[in-house]
Amino acid sequence: MTTTSIPPRLTELSHGGGCGCKIAPGVLADLLKNMPALRGFPDLLVGTESSDDAAVYRLNDEQAIVATTDFFMPIVDDPYDFGRIAAANALSDIYAMGGKPILALALVGMPINVLPHDTIARILEGGSAICASAGIPIAGGHSIDSVEPIYGLAALGLVHPQRIVRNTGARPGDVLVLGKPLGVGVLSAALKKNLLGKAGYEAMIAATTQLNRPGTPLAALPDVHAMTDVTGFGLLGHLLELCRGAGLTAHIRYADLPWLDGVREFVDAGIYTGASGRNWASYGSDVELDKSLPATARTLLADPQTSGGLLVSCTPSAVNHVLDIFHNDGFERATVIGSMAAGEPRIVAA
Repeated sequence: MTTTSIPPRLTELSHGGGCGCKIAPGVLADLLKNMPALRGFPDLLVGTESSDDAAVYRLNDEQAIVATTDFFMPIVDDPYDFGRIAAANALSDIYAMGGKPILALALVGMPINVLPHDTIARILEGGSAICASAGIPIAGGHSIDSVEPIYGLAALGLVHPQRIVRNTGARPGDVLVLGKPLGVGVLSAALKKNLLGKAGYEAMIAATTQLNRPGTPLAALPDVHAMTDVTGFGLLGHLLELCRGAGLTAHIRYADLPWLDGVREFVDAGIYTGASGRNWASYGSDVELDKSLPATARTLLADPQTSGGLLVSCTPSAVNHVLDIFHNDGFERATVIGSMAAGEPRIVAA
């Protein structure tokens, strides 16, 4: 009698998932501290100096190329959804700089003798589907046989050199707008424990596969001063990059933060990712939490997002226009979460 082996769950093959796989920000900063300064390249408009979302290189007076790469281990078990999430996450960095994607290359590492080949093919199909919805091809790539499944993209885009929006340009008095609800890391932890229901899964997939296309028209607004996307370092980590880049203090209103359904209840039950604690350990000293906030606030605010929303710093007069751009592209829960003020680079949450 023959037996048929059951293929492993994708998340069983990885020690972490999604952007929760990122090296903690404090450790990453230590690894990069001896990197040489990028001098002598006048057309390199954005490099590594400000922890921005992508590199930008000027081609001529009208065009600059935006280049980025992003890849990770599975955050979900459905191969098609994994491919879609990874691709949307990679393209997000192009949009966060104000660019428009033009093509992508696939980055593929798979345990070729462990996963069925049709499962791997479905991952690639998912990534291709997202790129097709962004109007770009996957024009090539590279693959290796690896211990853990890994998928992502190297993506290229174009932007006008005068329309680049960096994470360093926030100004005192700016308002902070967040494009997507938070809590992806928590839901992924619940999924790994088989505790996430169908509605919760569908909400997580809808959020993580939604392309951050509003970044391109937002960059055309002169009153949008800074922009980034919220991913593996959590809301606090990426907001701190805005604070440090501009030398300002961010004030956020905890009650105004949008959450995916069920997230706070899962954290109350002790379900969250280890990356949340690593994130907090890296930057918690630069965050002031009001004593009135719940004990779980630290965990929630440091929760690693995968393919998270755009975080925009703009003038108060531009807020309605910014929100209209988000809402008109289907980002129904885009909302104002706080403001920027003069002060030391840190975050105050109340």
